[in-house]
Amino acid sequence: MNANPDIHFMRITAATMNAICDLSDTLSPQHRRMVAPNVRSMAEAHFSPSAWMRAIYADDTPIGFIMTHTGSDYEDGIDCPGVFLWRFMIAAPYQGKGYGRKAIAKLVEHLKSMGIPRLWTSCVPSGAVPELVEGGSPEGFYRTLGFVPTGGMYDDEIELVLDVDRFVP
Repeated sequence: MNANPDIHFMRITAATMNAICDLSDTLSPQHRRMVAPNVRSMAEAHFSPSAWMRAIYADDTPIGFIMTHTGSDYEDGIDCPGVFLWRFMIAAPYQGKGYGRKAIAKLVEHLKSMGIPRLWTSCVPSGAVPELVEGGSPEGFYRTLGFVPTGGMYDDEIELVLDVDRFVP
């Protein structure tokens, strides 16, 4: 992989599914508590007509997974008036390189092109789980991108929203 790889999304196929599922195994135990395994996410997406999922690639290397949900759906457990970032993960060997930020930038660019003004997500708040090491929660990452808490909750997770025009690349 070159020093400044092209970060992009690709459909997950029968040929790439196992490689994308295996990315979950690279996460630390702390991070595994923050995001569902990719295999579970793919299964949930299969049963939800509101889900959109893609593998995240750096050049030709699979490095992560992203999944959104559009609209409220009681059966999916999502009560959102727009697009919700349902799942997002970058494999451990690729974290801290700016690839996650670039992947969210690609998603924001896609949403803007469709005229979608906001992106919601949720996460376990920083400090909410004492046994997690510092940095276990993605809340700080989301805040650096411009997401702000709405005051809403999804079970034990705080809801955050990003005005796509205020995205911080």
